[in-house]
Parts: sequence; structure tokens; C-alpha cells
Amino acid sequence: MTSIGGAEMVDWNLAVATATRLVRPGPEISREEAREVVAELRRHAKAAEEHVRSFTRMIPEGTEPEDTPVLVVDRAGWIKANVAGFRELLRPLLGKMQDRRPGGPGGAVLGAVGGKVTGVEVGMLLSFLASRVLGQYETFAPATRELPASANGGGRLLLVAPNIVHVERELEVDPHDFRLWVALHEETHRTQFTGVPWLRDHLQGEIQSFLDETDVDPMTLLERLREAAQSLAGGRPEGEDGEDGGRSLVELVQTPAQREILGRLTAVMSLLEGHADYVMDGVGPEVVSSVGEIREKFQQRRARGAGRLDQALRKLLGLDAKLRQYRDGERFVRAVVDEVGMDGFNRVWTSPNTLPTKAEIEKPADWIARVHRKAES
Repeated sequence: MTSIGGAEMVDWNLAVATATRLVRPGPEISREEAREVVAELRRHAKAAEEHVRSFTRMIPEGTEPEDTPVLVVDRAGWIKANVAGFRELLRPLLGKMQDRRPGGPGGAVLGAVGGKVTGVEVGMLLSFLASRVLGQYETFAPATRELPASANGGGRLLLVAPNIVHVERELEVDPHDFRLWVALHEETHRTQFTGVPWLRDHLQGEIQSFLDETDVDPMTLLERLREAAQSLAGGRPEGEDGEDGGRSLVELVQTPAQREILGRLTAVMSLLEGHADYVMDGVGPEVVSSVGEIREKFQQRRARGAGRLDQALRKLLGLDAKLRQYRDGERFVRAVVDEVGMDGFNRVWTSPNTLPTKAEIEKPADWIARVHRKAES
């Protein structure tokens, strides 16, 4: 990354160290039980491949799911993986922001100090997220010595073992069923990207276009990160909101051009998340005997949140929007499949032009009319 005086906008090593130090400890578990959990999650990830393929009728082209690594990680491993991904994805944006700093020794000192401050703040936010994520398909993951990615540039599948154990205990559900249920969701994401060859490049192009349009003063963005970190540390008195206290970080850096891009990104992410929820519930009854109980308790947990601080951070980080994506996307997929069947729904993967718009996610009949009527005329 381009730097001034050798200083980056974000001290990523410090971000990893901070997040690893601050992240909550996982649930108490014996070494033997931990080994059993890891082994079972790997088995479930493998078994989920065939279940998802059979249900979705999506066959990988070029990149097989088994070509993308399945990594069962702890919270520290998730932090390292995501820092690597963020660093790669945000490289162009941070480079542009860095170029706007003043030159000379003063700018170099500002860069060195600012990079460390931002590294701590990013680390604090990652520590918050690291105890909540159950699994993740890393689409743009660069390979590292500890965390390999697929050799052909694809992603990798992460399952966060301590978080899965924590939630299955909290919900008091069958642990073996819950682990397979989570694996089905994440395996669906892996199948989406291995079964739709153009999807990764399309999504990366949209994200880079969004970042290219970003024209925000570095200090403004750093201040927003500081607000989020202070909320996490309890530094902001309860109920005290700034002028933008009710807005997410993504909303704060939008330009008019970005809003159009963000609308398309929101639609794609709603589709991907909703499709994964639909698949894991569709496959579930045959292979997860307690899927009804798991879904009911998990939905209650999503809606309940974990208190005022947790809800405030969810808003600031845009996680509330992600929860809406699950709900709206699943409703879209279910409506389309009910109307035109799974093969009819799978026309969504034909090209970027057949992806639903944000408006069509809300009105599935409009997508059906556009895509199927055009194809049949």
C-alpha cells in the first residue's frame, strides 16, 4: 500500500493484536471436546456439499467446492482472516485517502500516529464482531501462511467453532443438528460462488466502484471509527447521540453515485443471504430433525439482540441492514420458487442482468415478469 513516510492509514498488525487481546474468551470446553467439535464441523461441511447441490440444482463450473478450503477457526483465526481480506479490499480507497494527507515530516508523523490510532479502533470493532460470526465464505480472501485460499483465486469457507458452540448452548438445541444447520448455510454461499463463475468478479467490481466513488476526508472517516470504538468501550454516555448517531458507517461515506451502486449491492447481498437461509431450511427437514426448533429459537435470538450497546453497534456497523437482507432475500427466493420452481428461480444466476434489483427483492412478481416474460417472448 502506498504510504507517507512508511506509515499506513491503518496499522493492520496493531488491529490484529488489539482485536485478539480484547475479544471475549470462548465457552469453556475440554481439549478433547474441542477436537471433536472441529472434526464434526469438517464432516458436516463435506456432507453439506451434496445436500446443497441436490436441493439447489447448482453444479460448480470450473471451481469445485472441494477446491476451496474449509477452515474451522477460533475467534483469533477469524480476526486474522478478515483483516487480511479488509486490507486487500480497501487498499485502493486507503491509498487514495493517504494521498490527500499533507506532505513533509508533519504528514509522516500524522500518518504514523493516525495509523496506530486507527489500528486500535479497527481492532476494537473486530473484537466485537469476532464473538458473533458463526461462519463465513470469504470471497476475496488472499492466501496467508496460516490461512490458505484456493489456488485459482477463489475464496475459503470459515466455520468459527467457539461461536457455534456458544450459540448452540445458549439456545439449548441439539448440538449436532445445529452444527449441520450452520454448515448448510455457509456451504450454500460456497456453492453460489463456485456454481456461478461470473459472480465473484461482478461483486468485486461493484464493491470497487463503490470505493472508487468515495470522496471522504480521512479525518471524517477516522472520527466515525472513533465513535464506534467509543461506543464499544462505553465511552459515550448511554442515550447520547451525535448528529449522525443513528446512521451507519456505510451511510456516512455515501455520495449520490454510491447510492445507486449500494442499491445494487444490497439487492445482491439480500439474494445471497436469503437464498442461503431458504436452502438450509429446505434441506433441513430431511437431514436436521430439529430444524423447526432451531429456526424458531434462532430467529428469536436475532430479533432479541443483546442490549442497548449491542443494538447501537449493530446500527453503526450496518448489521441491522444485514438482518433485513436475510429476511427480505428469503422472502424473495421463496416467492419465486413457489411461482416458477427451482429451475425457474435459477435463471437469476444467468448474468448480472438477471439479478434482482432492490425494488424487485421487495416485489418478486416484478422480477418474474421481467426475466421470464422476456425469456419466453
